[in-house]
Amino acid sequence: MKEIQSSKNALIKETKKLQQKKYRQQTKSYLLEGFHLVQEAVAANVSLKEIFINQRGLTEWSEWIEKNLTDYYLVSDEVLKTLASQPTPQGIVAIAEIIEPENEIELSGAWLLLDNVQDPGNVGTMIRTADAAGFTGVVLGQGSADLYNPKTLRSTQGSLFHLKVISEELNQFIPRLKQSGSPVFGTALDVKAKDYANIDRLENFALVMGNEGQGMTAEILAMTDQNLYIPIKGKAESLNVAIAAGIVMFQLIK
Repeated sequence: MKEIQSSKNALIKETKKLQQKKYRQQTKSYLLEGFHLVQEAVAANVSLKEIFINQRGLTEWSEWIEKNLTDYYLVSDEVLKTLASQPTPQGIVAIAEIIEPENEIELSGAWLLLDNVQDPGNVGTMIRTADAAGFTGVVLGQGSADLYNPKTLRSTQGSLFHLKVISEELNQFIPRLKQSGSPVFGTALDVKAKDYANIDRLENFALVMGNEGQGMTAEILAMTDQNLYIPIKGKAESLNVAIAAGIVMFQLIK
């Protein structure tokens, strides 16, 4: 255990830069905040480059820390607040390594594809829901929120460590899915769209969810095999995209 008391420390200054997307991309690293996310990362054998814990965290999680961590920094509350995006950090922040996706990904199973879903909370919630539903993976298409945005990470509740989450152009990923034999379902209100409840459950398929305000792009809509809709029985105009995704995911997966 080493100690850092000042937020002007060189390591702390460098670590704080990971709050910026461009620096995360340059260093292939990101910040994990809070005990649950760090615990999930350790359980998934994610490489943690540095770990910062204040006295509160050291006291609350002493047994787990002693069992699982061999090296960390004991930092002041001021230092932890400097590193955390939340005004009241939970007591631990870690630098995790971004793992490059495999060149050849197994395309069987259920996949959730996000077409320009911009809200980090929605993206994180959909990753968490895909995990709960038993999906194989999630693909973040162009324009979607950064997986390593602090709000996205918090919203996943650690589910990003339980399934494949990759960033790729959907217009390149969808043809590969089709070649593997998986049907691709879009979500749209059009005359050819079907009620999601009338689709047979499947083991291998993909579901595309579109932007919060604009829905799916025309290019991606044109690539789907069938578009689905959720009938709205009340007076609400629409559903939140993460809620809609959850409803359809649990209905479609076998």
